[in-house]
Amino acid sequence: MWVTRFAPSPTGVLHLGHVASAMSGLSYARPGGRWLIRMEDIDPQRCRPEYARQLLEDLAWLGLFSDAPVLYQSACLAEYRQTLDILEQMGVLYPCFCTRSDIARESAAIFSAPHAAPDGSLLYPGRCRSLPAARREELLARGRPHVLRLNMQRALECAGGAESLYYNTPEGRRVQCWPALFGDVVLARRDIPASYHLCVTHDDAKQGITLVTRGEDLRPATDLHCLLQNLMGWPRPHYTFHPLLCGADGRRLSKRDNARSVRAMREAGMCKEEVMRAAGF
Repeated sequence: MWVTRFAPSPTGVLHLGHVASAMSGLSYARPGGRWLIRMEDIDPQRCRPEYARQLLEDLAWLGLFSDAPVLYQSACLAEYRQTLDILEQMGVLYPCFCTRSDIARESAAIFSAPHAAPDGSLLYPGRCRSLPAARREELLARGRPHVLRLNMQRALECAGGAESLYYNTPEGRRVQCWPALFGDVVLARRDIPASYHLCVTHDDAKQGITLVTRGEDLRPATDLHCLLQNLMGWPRPHYTFHPLLCGADGRRLSKRDNARSVRAMREAGMCKEEVMRAAGF
């Protein structure tokens, strides 16, 4: 019996890609398990309470209800800060004062072209990692904007090396993780107090998630999440990955591409069974 979760960001209304993701987790949780809803709403620029409310309304119309109170990440900021404090005490975090253009310019100078991590972000060359302590304290005292980065090499040493990092699939297959491919990843941004990577691993542990069902696009990030779980001593859930739902043009259904919303389908007179079929269930 699995404990799974559906964790949308309330930056728009529910669409078929959401439904497919939600049902993927629910299919493992039923019968006998638990299926939880989490709102990943820590981005103040894009997330809105009305979207969260509408997401829950549309899920309820489909007959999908969380087996526990909905967790809102915006209510967990102090807990994320505590996690960052622990990582700082372990010596695996450092402040980075570089801008995106700084990183692109330095990366191009070192590698001939900017290198990317598995999630598409620029691979950080490491300038601030070796910043003298006095200079670092001076910049912090002056209020210089910065992010907090994970010192990947030190983190791997604290975690016992890459060979200790792996996850299991529901079928029992062990998959080796290679988080070093992400380089010194950002765990807290200037505008958001904690990154997706930190929040999602914290919340999976807090909610007792035993199986994470996620899209294929997030498979690479799982390696980094396993590293954070190891560092924090959090339980490591099993992982499985579902195909991304695509439209007739072959493109992934997403809010940014104006995927047809469940609400629009409801207003057009479709019943929930028709919506489920359109999502592949």
